[in-house]
Amino acid sequence: MRRHRLAAAGGAALVAVSALAGCGSGGGGVTINVYKYPQENFQKIVDRCNEQADGYQIVYHKLPREADGQREQMVRRLAAEDSGMDVLALDVTWTAELAKAGWIKEFTGSAKSQVENGTLETPLDTARYEGRLYGAPDNTNVQLLWYRSDLVPTPPKTWDEMIKMGTDLKNQGKPGLVEAQGKQYEGLVVLFNTLVNSAGGQILDENGTKAIIDDKAVEALEVLKKFATSPVADPSFSNFAEDDARLAMENGKAAFMLNWPYVYAAAQKKPEFAPNFKWAPYPSVNGDDAKVTVGGINYAVSAFTRHSEQSFDAVMCLRSAESQKFAAINDGVPPTIESVYDDPEMAKPYPMKEAILETLKGASVRPRTPAYQNVSTVISTILSPPGSIDPKATADRLRQELQDALDSKGVLP
Repeated sequence: MRRHRLAAAGGAALVAVSALAGCGSGGGGVTINVYKYPQENFQKIVDRCNEQADGYQIVYHKLPREADGQREQMVRRLAAEDSGMDVLALDVTWTAELAKAGWIKEFTGSAKSQVENGTLETPLDTARYEGRLYGAPDNTNVQLLWYRSDLVPTPPKTWDEMIKMGTDLKNQGKPGLVEAQGKQYEGLVVLFNTLVNSAGGQILDENGTKAIIDDKAVEALEVLKKFATSPVADPSFSNFAEDDARLAMENGKAAFMLNWPYVYAAAQKKPEFAPNFKWAPYPSVNGDDAKVTVGGINYAVSAFTRHSEQSFDAVMCLRSAESQKFAAINDGVPPTIESVYDDPEMAKPYPMKEAILETLKGASVRPRTPAYQNVSTVISTILSPPGSIDPKATADRLRQELQDALDSKGVLP
């Protein structure tokens, strides 16, 4: 059978979004079932890949919108060795868990080469476990510092500068709050992980089997405590998720916000707010560049698929440079293939693309362990509310309870 073999290489030529209709014979007797979160324009990518594929047809199945619901559905079916699942869109934190369980296939040979060629290293790192590649990065994400240029001509470079600038604004009777995610959920874990990595610290060891929480992690806890108890932290910080922070910023309460790039498109719907809504690199802890926690989705192939060759082939099209560009422009998800950022059509919808790309090059991943769900639960519970953190005591508790979680002692909040 003829395969489209769309290499995900960064050097592949990008065609205009209008050409996404594609061409080809399409169809076939084999069905490749793709399970992914609800992505508004993903069906159009599937349609194009179907027109280019020979011998199989991709069918898009929507998972629940919330990440926990997505994981629950996939894990239950994989545990039952369900052969009806072929390609899986995994949160970047699930790679180790599913690879360790033997539920997803390793990318080898030409499939591995195509995925690695031109893909940004940090997103690629999220698809690896124990030195092997188990996923193909589809989209990625990093937070930036967002600020109001009518209040702040020059954005701060460190957390201390940001707190001082916000405090000075408030003393002048102007909006000076810093909006961020402090609710007891994954967003708080992302914030803490960014602070720890930016300070040069560790949460777990490289093997994901030992809780570290070193002195630099304590420094990160001190920064989080200082911010949470400062006059620039929103009074609702401990209850805020991403959209809560976005809405507070748009409603004029704040001068700064730490959030994902999707907030830019949302801001354009408010013409009185958008012209002064600007972006800058994430603030550092100690003057060095921040190591911002990466998010995103990786495609994996189920270990129980009856159609391995077609599934890997479908992945190459679904996450090709052309597909990633379309998704970035139409659904606002940052690409993982570096060359896509250079495309002229990315300039208008992604004016912050250079900031995203530079941040990605120095970004960091969350603790890599098959027990990540337990690790995340422990961290978010112990750190909530952030204003109650006692850096050294909290570090000791984190170290102990994280180790218990890693050792499967069942000591979970």
